[in-house]
Amino acid sequence: MTKYRLLLSTALPAFIAFGIAAPASAETLNVVASFTVLADVVKQVGGDHVKVSSLVGPNGDPHEFEPAPADAKKLNAAKVTFVSGEGLEGWMDRLIGASGYKGMPIVVSEGINTRTMVDDGKTIADPHVWNSPVNVKVWVANIEKALIAADPADAADFKANAERYTKTLSDLDAYAHSKFDKIPEDRRKVLTSHDAFGYFGREYNVNFLSPLGVSTETEASAAGVAKLIEQIKTEHVKTYFFENSNDPRLVKQVAKATGAEPGGELYVESLSKANGPAPTYEKMFRYNVDQLAAAMAKSS
Repeated sequence: MTKYRLLLSTALPAFIAFGIAAPASAETLNVVASFTVLADVVKQVGGDHVKVSSLVGPNGDPHEFEPAPADAKKLNAAKVTFVSGEGLEGWMDRLIGASGYKGMPIVVSEGINTRTMVDDGKTIADPHVWNSPVNVKVWVANIEKALIAADPADAADFKANAERYTKTLSDLDAYAHSKFDKIPEDRRKVLTSHDAFGYFGREYNVNFLSPLGVSTETEASAAGVAKLIEQIKTEHVKTYFFENSNDPRLVKQVAKATGAEPGGELYVESLSKANGPAPTYEKMFRYNVDQLAAAMAKSS
């Protein structure tokens, strides 16, 4: 055996042991999520074993999203597709039909204790479940199960990632309580663009008032806006927030009529771009908590 062959024969096992020469044993899953918040949580659970694309982009509105041909192509190529459910993605059935996608989307909100609300005269389930990290734990369990079914070889990694991220969600919940529990309950009131913070309000006993209902597609009636203005004055709501993913003009109009002061921008249904303040779900939630708590503490 030549000196070169001897060196190669002794070095090769070491390279394989350190994972350098061996090819990946499992595939990288091509995954589609309906909107950016969900896409980030899928990425947290999937780690390096998934390539995640979001149909609705950063700062996009999942209620008013209009799929393009590129979205149909993206969906058709997906191994696994995730939606939040509860009526959020009203456009998904049309997109599936147009794309020729053969799979069934995984509904990650299945198993969440949903709240009901009246919207346009109808009682419906509130789809904005992710604004409570307690609910996102259910997302994580459903995502983990679906990824393991699609890629059993990487089950241990999915399980470890899910456990780690569930701990992160528990930390976020504790962080929110540490901020809001010390604020007097009668000061935990804010005005927002539309009714998307119901689960946040339920979890941390915060009262959110808004001129629009569950969806940004609905139109606020003059009578409804007048009633809201009266309520804000009666309850002495001091601060209003607008949202990154929809038109702030109506909430500013209500604020002007009531004297409420601007508290800033909240990230409710969409993450920011990578260079913004809310590029991940964890950062989005902490940012919203900080903005809201600061406004309430200032008014107390």
